[in-house]
Amino acid sequence: MTHHKDRRWRLPPGLPYPLHFYALKPWVKFGEPIRLFEYLHRTYGPIAHYRFMGTPIIFLNDPEYIGEVLVTQASSFVKERTVRRMKILLGEGLITSDDPLHIRQRRIVAPAFHRQRIAAYADEIVASSARQAAAWKDGDTLDISAAMMALSLEIVARTLFDTEVTDEIRGINDEVNAIMGIYNFLIAFPRMESVLHLPIPGVMKFRRSRERLDRAVYRLIEGHKRAGVDKGDLLSMLIRSRDEQPDSSGEHTGMSDTQIRDEVLTIFLAGYETTANALAWTWYLLSQNPEAEAKLHAELDTVLGHRLPTLADYPALRYTEQVFAESMRLYPPAWAMGRQSTRPVTLGPYRIPPGAHFFMSQYIVSRTPEFYPDPLRFNPDRFTVEAKAARHRFTYFPFGAGSRQCIGENFAWMEGVLAIATIASRWRMTYLGSTPPVPQAKITLRPRDPLMVGLTARYRS
Repeated sequence: MTHHKDRRWRLPPGLPYPLHFYALKPWVKFGEPIRLFEYLHRTYGPIAHYRFMGTPIIFLNDPEYIGEVLVTQASSFVKERTVRRMKILLGEGLITSDDPLHIRQRRIVAPAFHRQRIAAYADEIVASSARQAAAWKDGDTLDISAAMMALSLEIVARTLFDTEVTDEIRGINDEVNAIMGIYNFLIAFPRMESVLHLPIPGVMKFRRSRERLDRAVYRLIEGHKRAGVDKGDLLSMLIRSRDEQPDSSGEHTGMSDTQIRDEVLTIFLAGYETTANALAWTWYLLSQNPEAEAKLHAELDTVLGHRLPTLADYPALRYTEQVFAESMRLYPPAWAMGRQSTRPVTLGPYRIPPGAHFFMSQYIVSRTPEFYPDPLRFNPDRFTVEAKAARHRFTYFPFGAGSRQCIGENFAWMEGVLAIATIASRWRMTYLGSTPPVPQAKITLRPRDPLMVGLTARYRS
């Protein structure tokens, strides 16, 4: 590790190294990373640093610098340690793998997310959303966060596995939730990979959950292989996909069962909880902003009347998409991302050594007044074509950017817009909490407590 007084490097503003531990102590507890990022931005501006165990940690809240890290100088970075640590769950999936493996895996997986392929899932998204909406009753009270988790689970079961929400799918969900519940412990434990065999309570819980998870996923893979047909779901596509570039023997190879398992769990995690949280925050924000809600309902009544949406309606649901975009600005499901430099990096006047960790937070960027005037106000008109064109590209990156941009982004937009259109056509929601919900920054940005809402029917079916 390069000594902090090495004159070859020029780090951005930050506290003198001996004071870092004491200055950061209020945030050295799980669940407070957003407060730490807010403090760094408020105190030091758009780029700041501190050290942890001698390693420079660089926090970026400047869209130019963010673009440098994610796109322009992307070859100088790999995934940051906490993301790489997710390999103990996700293996070498698209979220965790580095080049050149990542390039090959993305090439193989890409056809599963082709526009024509994901368009076939529109009917499933609408049907699942309509079933959920039809089960509600006027005057009901429910936890909309839990309801969106149930809806998202049904959608991912049908589109990823071509199945109902069976006990096996619930089992996968339960084990993923169990692992996510101890994720902060897992990433904080030094050299976690080397102690997975030890009888440490949290580690043993993780190991048992991962073993059960693997058995369930491998059974689904084997069942699809035995069926021998493309069921139209993403798992079938992954099994049948082949690399368009031949290997050294001239073969167009596919993925092993282990690689398919890694991608299945990656898609499950990325496509399930993120969407559910984005939708839950959307209902809360609409309940607090009646003018935006009325404008949304006016669009839905004009485009749909009292019928369900179809894929053909998707391009006409512009304001619905703006509502979803503005919700993800205020409460981005992927609330931060990190990289680690593999060589010296220059950002403006700063020269930063290899091995430094870089963090950028979608949550902080999107609440910065310089980029979004009156940033805490819910205003979907921030996402008109004209408004988006007037902003820097890297003031809004809920799905990442560059070669590692989320491969399922188009699917996520379609799912969010069609689910909102289906449910909001029929229901209005009133938030019943006495105080605003508290966001909890874990793998995704979820409500800390149940999001209780009251339901009011807009029309009788």
